[in-house]
Amino acid sequence: MRVTFLGTGSAMPLADRHQTGLLVDEGGRYLLVDCGAGVLHRLEETGVGAENVSTVLLTHHHLDHVSDLMALLKARWLAGEEHLEVVGPRGTKALVDGLLDVHDYLDGRVDLSVREVGEQSFEIAGFEVEAHRTEHSKECLAYRFDDRFAFSGDGEATEALASFADEVAVFAHDCSFPDSVDVDNHPTPSQLGEALAGHEYGRVYLTHLYPHTEDKHEEMLASIERGYDGDVRFAEDMLSVTID
Repeated sequence: MRVTFLGTGSAMPLADRHQTGLLVDEGGRYLLVDCGAGVLHRLEETGVGAENVSTVLLTHHHLDHVSDLMALLKARWLAGEEHLEVVGPRGTKALVDGLLDVHDYLDGRVDLSVREVGEQSFEIAGFEVEAHRTEHSKECLAYRFDDRFAFSGDGEATEALASFADEVAVFAHDCSFPDSVDVDNHPTPSQLGEALAGHEYGRVYLTHLYPHTEDKHEEMLASIERGYDGDVRFAEDMLSVTID
């Protein structure tokens, strides 16, 4: 399995970080997890391109996770592709229907299927996935791909989420702000370190980074290390990680 961080930013722009998107691929199977602004262009940089991604898995419906969704649909239509599947938490069908109401000329251009999931195990694009609800301002799901990869989506650092991802090879976790920012619905480094304490992961990558984190990376890592002493790194756009 290979995971490519297409976008590691947030709703506030950074020049070198697009909004949230991850490409999971294995054996010619491709799954796009979230589809924020800039993800479509990053996907092209991988050499995979929109024409090879027929399935999108959404963690939740905030704009910085879905804003390229209709752009992906249009790109697939123009490339002659005939199908797109969108899977996500409750409300995903209403989201897609609403977007098509606005962009009505895209309605019917491809065979579009929408599926809603909850805290459950399910199959998508040939991958076996388990979902776990996170603590966020909008209904949001974290996803685990067997013992190889887990993605927190957005949300606070909690013991339940840390346990959900326990012992995965790679855990990508929201770490939106440094400790100096008083925030809820996202974790600070100290909160994340406390939640991860006592758990084991091959490696943790920090993502969903706001501009507030610029020039704070060493400070943030030190805060996490006070609670969790494992391998923690910052994700970057276009970082590709191969997981055996």
